[in-house]
Amino acid sequence: MTTATLDFELPADLEAREPAEARGRRREDVRLLVSRGAAVSHHRFPELPRILEAGDLLVVNNSATVPAAIDTEDGLVVHVSTEHADGSWLVELRRSAGGSTAPFAPGTGPARAGLRLPVPEGAVTLLHPYTSRLWTAKADVPGTRVDYLARHGRPIRYDYTDRDWPLATYQNAYATEPGSAEMPSAGRPLTGAVLAELAGRGILVAPITLHTGVASAEVDEPPYPEWYAVPRPTTRLIEHVRAGGGRVIAVGTTVVRALETAWDGPASGWTDLVIGPERPVRSVDGLLTGLHEPRASHLRMLSAVTGPAALRAAYDEALRGRYRWHEFGDVHLLLP
Repeated sequence: MTTATLDFELPADLEAREPAEARGRRREDVRLLVSRGAAVSHHRFPELPRILEAGDLLVVNNSATVPAAIDTEDGLVVHVSTEHADGSWLVELRRSAGGSTAPFAPGTGPARAGLRLPVPEGAVTLLHPYTSRLWTAKADVPGTRVDYLARHGRPIRYDYTDRDWPLATYQNAYATEPGSAEMPSAGRPLTGAVLAELAGRGILVAPITLHTGVASAEVDEPPYPEWYAVPRPTTRLIEHVRAGGGRVIAVGTTVVRALETAWDGPASGWTDLVIGPERPVRSVDGLLTGLHEPRASHLRMLSAVTGPAALRAAYDEALRGRYRWHEFGDVHLLLP
């Protein structure tokens, strides 16, 4: 293992192809891997309120998922990642494949500067490359990005899922601020029942907002700028919890990115912060997150929270224990 990313072999049968509800279970009925340094233990997610302690604080991302995939009249699919401050969109052009979509191989596909893609009620025109797969684009469509996608989009789906799922499947219980291209999925099992038990045991919950872009990043590709806001009441509550000896637990890597940006920067705006082992995490004491793909940039953040050796031990155990990956999969809690 290097300080860059964690590499491992992910068997295809460990990819979660459907939510727990499709198997007749409750949304929170997933497994929970708990890491305390290099020590690892196995649980079910409903045990979370009994694993945390009174006075701890969970910080959640209240961004709601929008249906960010648009079918073009040419038979292609546009994934709308985010909107820049100047109104341009960041998009990924994909091809239809077996009911899902697939990326074009590097150096192939129709994407080029000036390509006009006809979409319902307008067009999306590619302007210039942003990364090896993402483009900055001009959107000639009516209304805001969120409103337009609500009318004409569908949830982004990748080929490891069995079929399309309704947008509600991709919403967290506390999601109130539409804007994410894909679900901030670490909080998916935090149902009303779990949140109620957390409150009953004296565990606090506070929100931030970070609108996520598309998650289909290339191997080792760093995250790109995303819009965030950290409310002042959340900042005050973090200070209060820390002063009382409680722990601040981020629910998802998006929360860490927002809090770390606001630590010594503005409370809202665009963040291009990349967190890794060389950049210590100051704002949180722990992290509740999903299981990430080999060499994903999120693994660098996890390594910054828990250390490379502890992260390797946790992922080795998750693979041995046949935990399930992706947004419908199992969850990992990293504690001091």
